[in-house]
Amino acid sequence: MSVLRKNEYWQVKQMGYAEKIVLVTGGVNGIGKSVSYEFLAAGATVIIADIDEKNGEVLVREWRQNNYKAVFYKIDLTDVSAIRTMYQFIVCSYKKLDVLINNAGKGIFKPICELKIEEWDEVIHLNLRAAFVTAQEFAKYHKSNSYGRIINIASTRYVMSEPNSEAYAASKGGIVALTHALALSLSAKNFTVNAISPGWIENHHYEELSMKDHEQHPSKRVGKPEDIARTCIFLADDKNDFITGQNIVIDGGMTKKMIYTE
Repeated sequence: MSVLRKNEYWQVKQMGYAEKIVLVTGGVNGIGKSVSYEFLAAGATVIIADIDEKNGEVLVREWRQNNYKAVFYKIDLTDVSAIRTMYQFIVCSYKKLDVLINNAGKGIFKPICELKIEEWDEVIHLNLRAAFVTAQEFAKYHKSNSYGRIINIASTRYVMSEPNSEAYAASKGGIVALTHALALSLSAKNFTVNAISPGWIENHHYEELSMKDHEQHPSKRVGKPEDIARTCIFLADDKNDFITGQNIVIDGGMTKKMIYTE
């Protein structure tokens, strides 16, 4: 097999996603931004659902100048009725949705005795409830026996914690459990549901990290948003239909590392 030149590689890559409609929640910043870009570069139409209107509009305008098919949709994902309205817009505008990336999330890290129940609810509603509702709406509109992918962004916090992280940890643990439940419930529709659990992914100022930051990882480096984006592209590939109900940990090996104090 001959080696493809770089431009030929991207032409082949784009063929697989040129007709795909992708929804990325929380797609304006951090991991979501990288995931959105990866699918755009692969030729997909990407609907970026986020509450950050100012940065979202600027980002989409910039991408569209490069002929990427990016669409910004302002939404508060804690509002269930707003999610349902968004799906009506997607189906009316594009007639289908092929890939759902549930990435939107936040953390409120406070001592347990200081965490307000309203703050707990805020984290659970955005991180977990929104992921369920977006998947539920996807299932309602999706045609059986046709290509479809749901990818939920969880966290290694589902299995390991630091103090004062109860709401975030609970929401991410719920994402992992929700993923395998959805995979079984939606198996008749012939699409896959998987989760990705990132470890330390540095979204800003990567160059300011210390050697100690990097060297503590078995991989010898801290993660980047692109590491998660590439895995989304892999899971969304129409040939990868034998992977479902799984949680893929991308953490540079940290959750496999035994740590003792000296």
